[in-house]
Amino acid sequence: MQYVVYGAGAVGGVVGGTLARAGHPVTLVARGAHLAAIRDRGLVLDAGDGRNTVEAAATDTAAEVDWTGDIVVVLAVKSHQAAVALDDLRRHAPAETPVVCATNGIATEVAALRLFARTYAVCVMLPASHLEPGVVVAACHPTPAILDIGRIPGGTDATTAAVRADLLAAGIACEERDDILAWKRRKLLTNLGNGVDASFAQGAAADELAERALAEGEAVLAAAGLAVVSAEDDTARRGSILQRRPDLERGGGSTWQSLARGTGDSEIDYLSGEVVLQGRLAGVRTPVNDAVVAATRRLAAAGGAPRSLDAAEVLAIL
Repeated sequence: MQYVVYGAGAVGGVVGGTLARAGHPVTLVARGAHLAAIRDRGLVLDAGDGRNTVEAAATDTAAEVDWTGDIVVVLAVKSHQAAVALDDLRRHAPAETPVVCATNGIATEVAALRLFARTYAVCVMLPASHLEPGVVVAACHPTPAILDIGRIPGGTDATTAAVRADLLAAGIACEERDDILAWKRRKLLTNLGNGVDASFAQGAAADELAERALAEGEAVLAAAGLAVVSAEDDTARRGSILQRRPDLERGGGSTWQSLARGTGDSEIDYLSGEVVLQGRLAGVRTPVNDAVVAATRRLAAAGGAPRSLDAAEVLAIL
């Protein structure tokens, strides 16, 4: 199949680059300096087997994609960027195009399903970074990612089977999941530490804040009656598949990378902010995740340095 990877940053760049290296036609949708660098010299995929230059078509809009043949869209933008990306796809992609949401959080799938009947979700386990235009770094080797897939609202079909086969052939772990959203909700809970990791100085206070954010998230999703796979099942699925590269220093997560690049925003509203939303819908207070959202929003908007806040101050207020 052919793939349009909409959002060729850390996750999308690694997925698109890996599929392209396996021989699949791939179009990368990127923007700004990153797009310019890809067009100028190709996408550099820094993987465990070296720095690989991937030649692929690149654009900043779905209008320039050749929408012929068997095309699957992998939507890999940050969750707060999904509305703009989906609007672009709505204007130019055929209505029957499969859209696979390789995003954090649990909100993008519903937004995509409003526009595309064939909407799919991926539970993304892919440590990676994108801090330099034209370069993405896969932090694990030899298997760079676990990308389990399912249809929205549930089940599997020929498309999930075909995408799974392509990912496996490219060296990415993948299983089809009837209950993919339950897996993504567990991933959401693991991502509740992202805002803490990005905004607060590391240490015992930050660890406690992250633990309290997770406990609050577990309680909120339970109160909302949303199915979530257990932490034990999640750990068993991860197993020893993702092996961190010993040649790389361990950096921060996706939210930390947004602050480090000085983008002025982050997807915190779809991580800790999703717990806040679900808490409001269920009538459950969420003071911990509220505090993490507020702090991360302020730091991103001000262009502040990552990990420059004191978690002890937030704990004292709480």
